Amino acid sequence: MTSPNPSPSPSPGPRRTLGRSQVAVSPLGFGAAPLGNLYAPLDEETARAAVDAAWDAGVRYFDTAPHYGLGLSERRLGAALRARPQGEFTVSTKVGRLLEPHPSPSGSDLAAGGFAVPDTLRRRPDYSRDGVLRSLEASLERLGLDRIDVALVHDPDEHMDTALTEALPALAELRAQGVVGAIGIGMNTVDPLRRFVAEGDPDVVMVAGRWTLLDRAAAPLLAECAARRVSVIAAAPFNSGLLSTDHPEAGGRYDYGTVPATVLDRARALAARCSAHGVPLPRAALCFPLREPVVSSVLAGFRTPAEVTSAAAHLAHGVPDGLWAELDAPEQMKTAFAP
Repeated sequence: MTSPNPSPSPSPGPRRTLGRSQVAVSPLGFGAAPLGNLYAPLDEETARAAVDAAWDAGVRYFDTAPHYGLGLSERRLGAALRARPQGEFTVSTKVGRLLEPHPSPSGSDLAAGGFAVPDTLRRRPDYSRDGVLRSLEASLERLGLDRIDVALVHDPDEHMDTALTEALPALAELRAQGVVGAIGIGMNTVDPLRRFVAEGDPDVVMVAGRWTLLDRAAAPLLAECAARRVSVIAAAPFNSGLLSTDHPEAGGRYDYGTVPATVLDRARALAARCSAHGVPLPRAALCFPLREPVVSSVLAGFRTPAEVTSAAAHLAHGVPDGLWAELDAPEQMKTAFAP
């Protein structure tokens, strides 16, 4: 039975500032990894139409990275935003992987990087100060912008010390100079992000897949960010697609791979709870992260205009309080959390 009084829910606007910076993002963010041909080719017309649909829906935050399609995502996003007033949108990109000519290309990046593009370039990890500066200069050229709103250190799991002593301080220098508006870190793992919050001076952390309806492992991180006035961008709210449908399937993706049976059971239990309240599972998945005030934006990857329009509608519609009460109940949380 659906509650007659849905709780206030987020919408694509108004925008929210990141930490102590002046940079603002829309509650719904456009993840541009699919524009880099993530897993499969995407034609230019559809890629452009997806960005246009996001704009029409009120989305003003767009995230990309050199990693996504070996620069293709940045080029496509920049081209799609070129006619828009730069002061009206926010772009984040990332540092830590330099693109350089591939000495022995195989013909495709799909097996090595997950993107259906020619592998004429390769990624070289570089979290040094010089690497950060070179990376941002190349990103600005691909995006066609004169400044970066948000610069994030990208997945420095195996380079933590260098990222803390060189990459993040280099971004802080650029922030002080006004070259970059806000700085932070983007990762899939919680404990390294907690270390950055404790030892660094970020405006924002982007945590992918760890603050979702299915996996709430980032709860300690959110508490620490709130205490230090660091904002959170909750990326991958569908856990790579598992929560993007009312009927989670064994053949779907979970955290960039196949779905473990126990996780599939949990996703199906969530779907059943949502269905009992007349709420689509993707709607609950998108609305969940923004219940926490420290979360400034929920960032999902979009391939088509229909996906963007659907996501914006889900956020605008909201979720009944009664459903949240059930999903937050201790007995449900035991089955809803990923291991």
